[in-house]
Amino acid sequence: MEIAITSDHGGLELKNKIVEYYKNTYNIHDLGVFSNLSVDYPDVAKNLYENIIANNYDFSIAICGTGIGISIALNKFNGIRCALVYQKEVARLAKEHNNANVIALGGRFMSINLAISMIDEFINSKYDDRHEKRIDKIKKIEEEC
Repeated sequence: MEIAITSDHGGLELKNKIVEYYKNTYNIHDLGVFSNLSVDYPDVAKNLYENIIANNYDFSIAICGTGIGISIALNKFNGIRCALVYQKEVARLAKEHNNANVIALGGRFMSINLAISMIDEFINSKYDDRHEKRIDKIKKIEEEC
C-alpha cells in the first residue's frame, strides 16, 4: 500500500510517530515537513496535492495542529475529498460514505494510539457505492467552479 503523509510544524511530532509505526508495514512517502520551523499549512496542502496527482497513492494523511486548516486547504483542490477524522467511527465513515482519499488529523489534539486506530480503521473500511450519487454531485460542483 502506498501512503503519502505530510504535516506542518504543528503536526510534525505526530507525523514522525506515524511514519515510524508504519515504516515496515506500508510504503510511506514522507513529504515533510522535517523541522519544527513554522510553515503555512496551505503550502503543505498544495505540495501534497501536487504529489497526489503525480503519484499513485492509495490514500494520504495530512496533519496540522488541529487538522482543520489543512483539511480546508486540501478540499479546495479538484478531486480531493479530505475528511478531518477524530475517532474510529468517523474514520470508517469517511471511507464508507465519502470515499475520502485524504484523512486529516489534529497533531496537537490526539495521541499516537488514537491516530493509529483511526488510520487502521480507514484502511480496513470499504467504500459503499450506494453513496456514489453524492460523490458525483461533489464532482459536478468541482467542474462548475
